[in-house]
Formats: sequence, C-alpha cells, structure tokens
Amino acid sequence: MAGPAARLWLFAGLAGLAGLAVLHVWVPSTDAGGAFCLSRRLFHLPCPGCGMTRAMAHLAKGEWSAALRDHPLAPVVALEAILGWLAWGAALAAARPFRLPVRLETLLLANVAALVALWLGRAATGTLPW
Repeated sequence: MAGPAARLWLFAGLAGLAGLAVLHVWVPSTDAGGAFCLSRRLFHLPCPGCGMTRAMAHLAKGEWSAALRDHPLAPVVALEAILGWLAWGAALAAARPFRLPVRLETLLLANVAALVALWLGRAATGTLPW
C-alpha cells in the first residue's frame, strides 16, 4: 500500500486524529454570538446540525450522554466517518477500487433526511439546542 492514494488515506486519518485531539481539549461555546452556525448567529434559529460540533467534542472525551443531549445523531455520523475511512483503507490494502455499498448520493440524502426529521421533532417538542 504505497503511492499517492495511500498517502491521502494516511493524511485523512491523521487529520481525523488531529480533529479528535482538538475536540478533546476544546468544547465550542453554547453562546449564540460565538456559534459557528450561520443560521443560529444571524437568525437565532438553530439549524438541523446545531449541536453537532459540541456533541463530537463530548464524544472525543467519552461523554456519551452529553453528546446525545447536544445532538443525538453525532455517534452515527462519527461511526460513518470511521467505517468509511476503514473501508477506504481496506480497499487500498487489497489494491481494489473503493466502492460504497450504496451510492454516495443516497447515503448523503439519508443523512440529510435524518437531520431534518430530528430537527423537526426537536422543534415540535421545544428541545432545539439554544
């Protein structure tokens, strides 16, 4: 397993570890003024992904209940990223093209649908993160 594709895979893994290290020592602010989310910052309305960065920071620390409170889909997104990276590495090791079991568009649409459904449910119950 050598070459540019393997280096890209290794770089992606190192970038993931660096992100994990940053999130392990830093938790984003819950203040709307310091939020990354443009919707939350400009319109004071959380978007479907609001709370995901904080949830990932809690996952990096092993704080599962806090992660689920901030965004219930964070463990799913983290698992998808890890499994995708591992499948990419396995394809490189076997010297075969990397193929997902479903079309990427289908996977992305399923994730967006889950995010929007969760957001609508949280909006209806008044449990959106503020």
